Amino acid sequence: MTADLRELGRSGRPVRERALAHWQTWRPYTTCYPALLGLAGALAAGGAGPAGLLVAVLSPVLGWLSGHYLGDYFDRDLDAIAKPQRPIPSGRLAPGTALWCGIGCAAASLAGAVAVNWRILPVFAVTMSGIVAYSAVFKRMGFAGNLSRGVLSALALAVGAMTAVPWPPWALAPVAAGFLLHDTASNLIGTVRDVDGDRAGGYRSVPVRHGVVAAVRLAATLWAAGIAALVAGAFLAPRPGPQLALFTVAAVVGGCALATARPVGLTARRALRAHELLVAERLVLAAAVVAGATGPGTALLVLLPALAFSIVVQARMRARHEFPAQAGGGDRT
Repeated sequence: MTADLRELGRSGRPVRERALAHWQTWRPYTTCYPALLGLAGALAAGGAGPAGLLVAVLSPVLGWLSGHYLGDYFDRDLDAIAKPQRPIPSGRLAPGTALWCGIGCAAASLAGAVAVNWRILPVFAVTMSGIVAYSAVFKRMGFAGNLSRGVLSALALAVGAMTAVPWPPWALAPVAAGFLLHDTASNLIGTVRDVDGDRAGGYRSVPVRHGVVAAVRLAATLWAAGIAALVAGAFLAPRPGPQLALFTVAAVVGGCALATARPVGLTARRALRAHELLVAERLVLAAAVVAGATGPGTALLVLLPALAFSIVVQARMRARHEFPAQAGGGDRT
């Protein structure tokens, strides 16, 4: 019987390892954000029935997971240099498996979205083209990659809105622009964390081409412009007061993130902490849009568990995913 248990353990371990590899590929601490973006878009557009709200939440999440799978597939050579502990370069997830999982998540996202509103099809096509282009082309080219990443967040908001109405209302335009600018800034901070690996892999990111100081200053400018656009959009919401209140909270968190990312003596570890704060901030920003549509009660109901989940899972997973164990935490610019 002992021998049988040992054999069962040996046969079960690869399954657990594969499951963990998928879990790590998902970056689950980020998945609450597209869910809240989709929900915010649907509620800000006037609300939808239960099926529509479910699609508004799940379709962006599945598209987000597709982007992670495809991104890791296209980045596998770079990760082999800079982040060999990640699932594909470590051999725990086959490149073909990542590719097909990415395609499968995209197909599931499309099926749900089009079942609710067929007009989402061209928006979805642009979104998936952006995901592939970001991973395969733009990420290597500097600011174009950061900008395309921001566009994807704006499109997630639009998809959510289109589960409630045929086309996104114009009142959401400044909010979409705000998320576009904010996530472009957030992605720029991420490139500051990865500057050593990007340089080694031949990726021409903004900090590789122009330096860390220029990248952080550009990120701060885009962040401020994004907050300004979001505040402007709040005055078009049914309940601007709660929306502005949560925007204020988010701006404080974002300010702390930028202070953490100050260029003087910036290390990769500190850049990661700054990005972790921006991940938390954008959840508050998305919940603020929910508050503007339905009031603070609903916003806090969805925000607090999402924020707790993201913070806890980031603390447990993030550094291991970003830094090789032998690097001792990655204290490099």
